[in-house]
Amino acid sequence: MNYTNPVLQFDFSDPDVIRVGEDYYMVASSFNHVPGVPVLHSKNLVEWRIINYVMPKIPFGRFDAVQHGHGAWAPSIRYHGGKYYCLIPFPDEGIYVSETTDPYGKWSPIRPLVEGKGLEDPCPIWANGRCFVVFAFAKSRAGVNSQLAVFEADEDLTVASSKFTVVYDGHNNNPKIEGPKFYRRGKYFYILAPAGGVGTGWQVALRSPNIYGPYETKIILMQGDTDINGPHQGALIDLDDAGEKWAFMHFQDMGAYGRVVHLQPTVWLNEWPVCGNITDELLAGCPVSGGEYPVDIQTDYGIDPSDEFEGDSLSLIWQTPANPSHDWWQFKHGLKLNCTYYGVNALSDVPQLIMQKVPHLNFSVKAKCKLNLVNDGDETGFVMFGRSYAYVCVVRQGGQNYLEIREGKIGDSEDETLCRSQPYDDNYVTFQVSAKYEERNKLVYKFTFGKVAFTRKFYAERGVWTGAKMGIYARSNTQSKGSATFKFFRVVCTDKRVGK
Repeated sequence: MNYTNPVLQFDFSDPDVIRVGEDYYMVASSFNHVPGVPVLHSKNLVEWRIINYVMPKIPFGRFDAVQHGHGAWAPSIRYHGGKYYCLIPFPDEGIYVSETTDPYGKWSPIRPLVEGKGLEDPCPIWANGRCFVVFAFAKSRAGVNSQLAVFEADEDLTVASSKFTVVYDGHNNNPKIEGPKFYRRGKYFYILAPAGGVGTGWQVALRSPNIYGPYETKIILMQGDTDINGPHQGALIDLDDAGEKWAFMHFQDMGAYGRVVHLQPTVWLNEWPVCGNITDELLAGCPVSGGEYPVDIQTDYGIDPSDEFEGDSLSLIWQTPANPSHDWWQFKHGLKLNCTYYGVNALSDVPQLIMQKVPHLNFSVKAKCKLNLVNDGDETGFVMFGRSYAYVCVVRQGGQNYLEIREGKIGDSEDETLCRSQPYDDNYVTFQVSAKYEERNKLVYKFTFGKVAFTRKFYAERGVWTGAKMGIYARSNTQSKGSATFKFFRVVCTDKRVGK
């Protein structure tokens, strides 16, 4: 069986992966979006499904409002002593821990391990009855970057030392080194970390017989003459208990498409893990476009972006940009979104957007909605969201409904209305979008209102540390009993119909 990279076209930034028995589990960054820190499961590292989230909400009050780019950065997942541990860095709060005995079940409320600003990308390792955590620094908060440091914690990750030791400074040879992951094989401790920046960097391996170094370094994966830029932060994964078979997963930054996930073969050469296609044993490997499944198991796993809204809870594909409130929606003959009041104009500051990741290079979406807009100012719509965004909506003004297309930018106080229809009298509206890949970082899309000849083309733009997102919403500028009930949200992959 053969796979093609990326194995996940979805935006799962900063993936970390472990094997427990015959199962593989992944966590990824979620930033300000909740539920937070997705948990994915696979049997073969190629086919994945979302099974859970670590956090139903972010337990800091400021995340009840939209905090673009803040929140959960680059978590790690490890299994020790019968428990799964997830270390989650919040760049303004510190390093927090959640744990569970069942990754499908409830994760414990997050607890602080180290409080403070500018600590990112933590990853633990247990050795000689002790636990050590490697981490990096966010220059925007800590005032320094390009360094990796280690502190000690108790075995259960409840208490940490107040002191840390810088074990590697990459300013000269590996600037912007970050995202470290701890491993042990044979006589060496290994730290794998990306350097050089998200869009243009490379993968570095550090090794030492001692936790605190000194560490030797080797570049083990770089872009070379491929079009897989980065290749950035990821995880080294053992495929068997003997420690003989390994693989590496990392992300590639594709702009509006987000940080998509690739799978690389890995071999050990002179006690170094070298990833991808190797043409010279002394040099780094380069990313492959695909290959054979690393595990000879095939499943029906996948991530379906469509939703018929037939159950009593949101699918795991959906997130909101702030902690949700119980009055935003209910399930009643579909997903009923209440026209909740929130005192801002710009859609970028509205917390009740229900959004998901861009799912394919080329795709189309239809979202059918029953309208129950009651008061002037009631509104419902479909958004393609990023630093700049565009959306189509039905808004009630002067006792009548109108179709509108708007644009906005994060940071602006108001959105711009580009065009408005004559009064719209139908009780239903079908929001439609078609999206087409032009080149890496460029996703062009076109909005259409059902049968109404009312269209406009746009370029999607990345969000703050994320790819573009698409979704639906309802809101009002007054206290209203208005609502919009979405009957379905159907996504069709059109990759085979459209030249890439």
